[in-house]
Amino acid sequence: MYRVILGVLFFLFYFLSYGKDIRIGVYRENNIQQIEFSYYKESYKIFGDTSSFGNILPNEFISITKEGKKVRLKKGVQSVGLFDSIRVVSSVKDCALRLRPISPTLKEKKYQDNFVIFSSTKGLTIVNQVSFTHYLEGVIESEGGGGKHIEYYKVQAIISRTYALRHFQKHAKEGFNLCNQVHCQAYHNMLQYTNDIKTAVEATEGIYMVDTIDNKIIEAFFHANCGGETSTADYVWKQDVHYLQSVKDTFCIYTSQATWEKRIPKVAWRNFLVNNYFYPIEDSVYASVVYSFSQEHRKAFYLTPSLGIPLRDLRQQFKLRSTFFSCYPEGNNVVLKGRGYGHGVGLCQEGAMNMAKAGYSYQQILSFYYSGIAFQNSYENLFFRQIPGDVTNF
Repeated sequence: MYRVILGVLFFLFYFLSYGKDIRIGVYRENNIQQIEFSYYKESYKIFGDTSSFGNILPNEFISITKEGKKVRLKKGVQSVGLFDSIRVVSSVKDCALRLRPISPTLKEKKYQDNFVIFSSTKGLTIVNQVSFTHYLEGVIESEGGGGKHIEYYKVQAIISRTYALRHFQKHAKEGFNLCNQVHCQAYHNMLQYTNDIKTAVEATEGIYMVDTIDNKIIEAFFHANCGGETSTADYVWKQDVHYLQSVKDTFCIYTSQATWEKRIPKVAWRNFLVNNYFYPIEDSVYASVVYSFSQEHRKAFYLTPSLGIPLRDLRQQFKLRSTFFSCYPEGNNVVLKGRGYGHGVGLCQEGAMNMAKAGYSYQQILSFYYSGIAFQNSYENLFFRQIPGDVTNF
């Protein structure tokens, strides 16, 4: 066990201190059969297996097509050959390329650093081998967009870094570390518009969050809006996590996503409860309350735990913004009055944005939403303990 811990610590130190690349699978959900790479910034060298085939220069492009277990490389309209894999390697620092899927036809993306392309069962596997810094910059802009306070970008940088380290080998069997989809972290493009994001990533370089009990990297869950109260992890995923507890949060309650309303036909509501959970509709007491539910504070189950109807199942079935709702009957409908947007566990993004505007530091913001955590700096191997009692709700 001691050797394992030392190995993990050495890996993290090397990874963060020396800028090790991370391999991101892009367009994974689209089963790409053909894609074009074209010049965007600086030049690239092209390799088919171990052979070099020149550079991608301004006004040039290459296309790569899946042909069975091989991939065909073309420069312009000229076929170069069939290979096991194609590598597109940056010639200098801060290179970037345009990626445009041809089959199927999809929106262009721009990514930095290097690329590896090979054939897989359903299509091309396209891997962006990118510096960890460039990856984080792209994730933060993809997840949060522009126009945010720089202290919030620092918060998002630490969350994104923590998540990537925790799930570093999630797609290892597929030939890359993480993918560019939301379930890994949205990474839709390189950083293009927000210089404050670059500053925030640099300012928090090497910092990630660990659990103070076992010193493991935490699950840094976040969501759009908690509606005034975050959820404990076991309400959503049936697993209690001590640093993911419910927090009363008034920083987000006056934002656009703090409240919502939805109307659902009574018959659909009733049938779902009866058919899936054997709701005792024949019982006069239960029949009288089937459409009535109050949730002043977050709960895990509809009406009562004894009925065994998880609110997360209702959210999934009826595509609700959150599980934090109350409801009442009105005519032929059930009216749901809801709060928040997302699963509600961990950091509330809109709350964190308002905390940043109010002058709270990234340490205070993260320690408010994640209890019992510490900040580890990989360069200095120091721990910055959470600041207790320093956050007051408005």
